[in-house]
Amino acid sequence: MSSVKLMNRVDTKFVTTMPQLVRLLRMAHDDYFMQEIDGKRSSAYTTLYYDTPALDMYITHHNGCLGRQKVRARQYVDSGLTFLEVKNKNNHRRTRKKRIAITGFDIAGEEKHRFLEPLCWYDIDTLRPALRNWFSRITLVNKGKTERVTIDTELRYHNFGTGLDKALEQVVIIELKRDGNVPSPLLAMLRDLHIHPHGFSKYCIGTALTNPLVKQNRLKEKIHYVHRLIERDA
Repeated sequence: MSSVKLMNRVDTKFVTTMPQLVRLLRMAHDDYFMQEIDGKRSSAYTTLYYDTPALDMYITHHNGCLGRQKVRARQYVDSGLTFLEVKNKNNHRRTRKKRIAITGFDIAGEEKHRFLEPLCWYDIDTLRPALRNWFSRITLVNKGKTERVTIDTELRYHNFGTGLDKALEQVVIIELKRDGNVPSPLLAMLRDLHIHPHGFSKYCIGTALTNPLVKQNRLKEKIHYVHRLIERDA
């Protein structure tokens, strides 16, 4: 795994359902390795997203700006490791991520400020917890070790501003992470299953689902698409 961290990469996302995931994993068996840690092939994650009081990071993404940023603390639940991360996407749709190990989810403190100060586009002192999610992740690596695939299931949310919770436990988010447009065996398999690229920001979708007052007109079609998938495979 250390050889395919891909901290500077091109991401392609797909949204599907559990029955389709089962079919995809059977098809991918001969072309991909599956990460296993202490006998477990599905790992628990939780992420706390920070934003400004005006939800500037959410609004920037919602409005379709190609240059955008997320600040989050992500914990790998099984190991207890937590990282403070700054994730940028530039106008060429390339993702760059930087992170440091932290204890807990609080971003206060001199070391965390030193990390955030040169990277964060926003006033660090205004950042506050906005949304938390929980999910399970399966990770695949192609046998050429040029691509990593994350498969997220059992997604749940809690919104700190509204206090509302939401679960999308039948939704599956697949993300191909490649160093450029290298060949991907999985792309052909996804096409065969009629699973097409579909943007899905866990932060933005979760915010829209748990905050009825936030601007979300550009996300309504994505949310309707998710509900249609669930109804189709129910």
